[in-house]
Amino acid sequence: MTITQEQLDDIKQAKGQEFKTKRPTVQALEDVLYDAHPVLDHGFVRVVDYLGDDSAIVQAARVSYGRGTKQKTQDAGLINYLMRHRHSTPFEMCEIKLHIKLPIFIARQWIRHRTANVNEYSARYSILDNEFYIPKHEHLAAQSDVNNQGRGNLITGDDADKVLDLLKRDAAQCYDTYEHLLNEENTDPARQGLARELARMNLPVNFYTQWYWKIDLHNLLHFLSLRADSHAQYEIAAYAEVMLEMVKKWVPITYQAFLDYKKNSVHLSAKAFNVLKRRLNGEKVEQENSGLSKREWSEMIDIMETK
Repeated sequence: MTITQEQLDDIKQAKGQEFKTKRPTVQALEDVLYDAHPVLDHGFVRVVDYLGDDSAIVQAARVSYGRGTKQKTQDAGLINYLMRHRHSTPFEMCEIKLHIKLPIFIARQWIRHRTANVNEYSARYSILDNEFYIPKHEHLAAQSDVNNQGRGNLITGDDADKVLDLLKRDAAQCYDTYEHLLNEENTDPARQGLARELARMNLPVNFYTQWYWKIDLHNLLHFLSLRADSHAQYEIAAYAEVMLEMVKKWVPITYQAFLDYKKNSVHLSAKAFNVLKRRLNGEKVEQENSGLSKREWSEMIDIMETK
């Protein structure tokens, strides 16, 4: 992880402040507020603000209650019910704001989740740092033969070393060109530097950007259900796993309900459910007489063998 001295000073100052408030706070999240949690080689995730807690969800579901119910078990029961039956609006009463540093190619994938408020570092006004993502050897893989948007077998040995060398060389060369185009240091007084909004266009998408990302809990859990998943791209999943731990600190009852009814649950189509019933009744069902495509069949078998 790389964090600037200016950011470290800001974090130290923020953590040194004390505010009196009448609103609910969560001590476990307060303890890590503003801290930078490392992700990948230069990235991080920080919680900079939040609103609500588990009781706020209960309060929204039962608007006649001032602050949750009288017993924690009752809160858990209601939150489980809401999660199980997909009653989403009470979860929208909680919000969290994160400061995230991430590679541009992950940011472009991330922004497809259009339910958040985002303000990104602008290379029109500021100069990007010379920081770019280089995967570790264990994350270098060839294109999958069965999944057009996934990875297949690992690339190893000399081939892997060559890939890493090319990635590092190209990124370094592009940044050298970027600095030359900007001419910020006036190394060549005879020429004007190119505008920042133009000079940035030669940089590859493995360079890092930063943004503030604010989202409600319902949509955050939807994001995590997709990105903290074994089928998600490793790089975005690495961020999702860190964020999932933040959710655990923030709303522990909701976190457990999310694991039970969303993340670790299984979903079967009507056809797949029918196959399961036939098998339970003792019928021999194979892909050919199941009514499922080969891919659907494979996905169903995978669920049965791994869950």
